[in-house]
Amino acid sequence: MSTSTTKVQPEPLAVGVSFTKDTLRVALADGREIAVPLEWSPRLRRATPKQRKNWRLIGGGVGIHWEDVDEDLSVESLLAVR
Repeated sequence: MSTSTTKVQPEPLAVGVSFTKDTLRVALADGREIAVPLEWSPRLRRATPKQRKNWRLIGGGVGIHWEDVDEDLSVESLLAVR
């Protein structure tokens, strides 16, 4: 009898968010950092610095929500190749 072992990859979780002039940066719980162009999110690109700072983690870090600009981004979507 053989058994199959499936390696379970932990879901990447956000722990922090920051911005540069034209980049969104997301710190992950595993130590990685994602940097994506603000062009990927027109709402965040048009948002003021104050609106960009008003974010909260959703789903325990699975995603990020910006109330002021009605934007939600998942970590998974930020990791996807565009």
